[in-house]
Amino acid sequence: MAGALRWIGHATVQIDLDGVRLLTDPLLRNRVAHLRRAGRVGRVAGEDVDVVLLSHGHLDHLDLPSLRVLAAVPIVVPRGLGAMLRRRGLTVTEVDEGDELRFGAVTVRAVEANHEGGRPPFPSDVSALGFVVEGSSRVYFAGDTDLFDAMDGLVPELDVALLPIWGWGPSLGRGAHMDPARAAEAVRRLRPRIVVPIHWGTYFPLHLGLRGAPAFVTAPAARFVRAVAEAAPDVEVRVLAQGEEMAFSR
Repeated sequence: MAGALRWIGHATVQIDLDGVRLLTDPLLRNRVAHLRRAGRVGRVAGEDVDVVLLSHGHLDHLDLPSLRVLAAVPIVVPRGLGAMLRRRGLTVTEVDEGDELRFGAVTVRAVEANHEGGRPPFPSDVSALGFVVEGSSRVYFAGDTDLFDAMDGLVPELDVALLPIWGWGPSLGRGAHMDPARAAEAVRRLRPRIVVPIHWGTYFPLHLGLRGAPAFVTAPAARFVRAVAEAAPDVEVRVLAQGEEMAFSR
């Protein structure tokens, strides 16, 4: 059975697999604090979603206004973030690394991520997670992470990897992240059939875009393509535009 995914922007991906629609880290706004979006969110973003997967608590991944739009949808979060969301009337399931949940014909498994996942002043010791979505195909959503040892063979027979390659500024900033070269090394370790870069090219600080979107909005994808060609030449790279959809199958 074929699946499909649509990169809505940043770390937000709509995954359709075996009759289940999942949405990762929904950030569905054109302006977020001091950040401006390069291209507008489509009006259909987030429609008919069955489950939301949240990788960690940072503002560009756990966006409360976007979650309010999805208020009736079950939300899966790392343990420690649930109380904050339940107080806002959201339906939440907290998970730890290794936990599995079933949604229709699809299994969601929480896996390791190398990234600080808390959200001061709320619990700051929350772990970040990635998620494996498994049915007739296997999709790995890394969330926001740097390389980690268990990434080598993390998902056997992986069909699609959704990997972060940048952020929203001219540098990666503080904390554990992957740049295009380190993301290409992740591809080599994971060995997916297809890799789709995420967490790039979507938001930038207002003061750096007075004359149009700055170069760091578009440059990471080209660097990633070149790096994967060297590190894992057998893996197909699909660079999607915001809102673009692709099909996949095993």
